[in-house]
Amino acid sequence: MTASRPLTLLILGGTGLVGGQLVEAALNHPLVDTVVAPTRRPLRARAGLLNPQVDYAHLPEQALWWHTDAVLCALGTTLKLAGSQAAFREVDYHYVLDAARLARQAGTPTFVLNSSLGADANARSFYLRTKGETERDLARLGFQSLSYVRPSLLDGGVRPDARPAEAAGLWLARRLKGVIPPRYRAVSTQAVAECMLAQALGAKPGIVAVESNDIIR
Repeated sequence: MTASRPLTLLILGGTGLVGGQLVEAALNHPLVDTVVAPTRRPLRARAGLLNPQVDYAHLPEQALWWHTDAVLCALGTTLKLAGSQAAFREVDYHYVLDAARLARQAGTPTFVLNSSLGADANARSFYLRTKGETERDLARLGFQSLSYVRPSLLDGGVRPDARPAEAAGLWLARRLKGVIPPRYRAVSTQAVAECMLAQALGAKPGIVAVESNDIIR
């Protein structure tokens, strides 16, 4: 991606842990002039931030802000929060693909997805299969540059929503870090956000997958 002019980035999922850190990192980056972050609930207003309130189930197809230099997608939920596999797929597959199609139709050349370690359209796990299907179908949209960032367990500190199983996994991961292979170690949400931003600003033609052990922790 050229850095000869100020850049405009579209960030999806700006109210989440990774998405929130993406918004902050992008707004503070000297190459970025404008951040568009469509969300259900408003973000704190600040210079350089355009924050349209949207319903991801009914996205505004004609909005001018779909045309940006790059989309960084941190949309996602959990099976527990979603309440069913269908509701989970609605967010992690349909919302992502619907937004990506609109951005691509508007001429946006670059897309960066926060995916998952083990994403595979043929996986037995519903979660990993959904992530893999999302990757697969994004590749069919024709972005000039497409990046999948595939972190392992995310470490973002204390969450507002209780996730006992995740908390237990993080507790164990932190204490066994020295013996856990790098590929499976917990990754900070800040590191994921910084990796996604770097992929967008340094976008290369084609499809790139950044595995968990290659994310700077």
